[in-house]
Amino acid sequence: MSPEGQSPAPHTKATRQDWIDLALKTLISDGVEQVKILPLSQSLQVSRSSFYWYFQSREDLLAALLEIWAGTNTAAIVSRAERPCPSITDSVLAVFECFLDSTLFDPKLDFAIREWSRRDPEIRRVVDQSDDIRMQALTKMFQRHGFDASDSFIRARILYYMQIGYYALDIAETLDERLAHSRNYLIGFTGEVPSQEALDRFISFAKSNAHPTS
Repeated sequence: MSPEGQSPAPHTKATRQDWIDLALKTLISDGVEQVKILPLSQSLQVSRSSFYWYFQSREDLLAALLEIWAGTNTAAIVSRAERPCPSITDSVLAVFECFLDSTLFDPKLDFAIREWSRRDPEIRRVVDQSDDIRMQALTKMFQRHGFDASDSFIRARILYYMQIGYYALDIAETLDERLAHSRNYLIGFTGEVPSQEALDRFISFAKSNAHPTS
């Protein structure tokens, strides 16, 4: 709907998703300061008025980007952490899936949002809340498998901070090299030895779904 409550004009070329996709791409590549209506409209080769068929303001568009981030990156970690699994090593492998498939968790988007939060206290509050939600889900995951509250919290921190740090350091490692460490990572995170069957399933998933930067 347009601000006047009418349907989009027939000649409108760019869809709402076109605007969002380009805004996300711009956020990741150039930062939130470059997510502006006029440059986006020029890239889409439409007039600025096209924007207002779908969004009330630039802030409305930015809010949509935050919603997408929360609905993908944070939601993926929480859903995998809550997945019923027979052992803690299987549960951690389920969480690992997020970090190998960019359709589940997009690390570039995550860091773009974090960079944005350094300039905007309100966004920092949103990011902190998201981190708390992720950490709570991981902590509860360990607790379900018999770890006490304190141990669960620390192990969740180690798992989460290690993964975020992995992306922050931009470690140069092939997928095969990374997967070769899976067994030892699991032992380090959980203190338990994973089954070979679970490892084989995870490696098969990784090779079928891993994004190019994994």
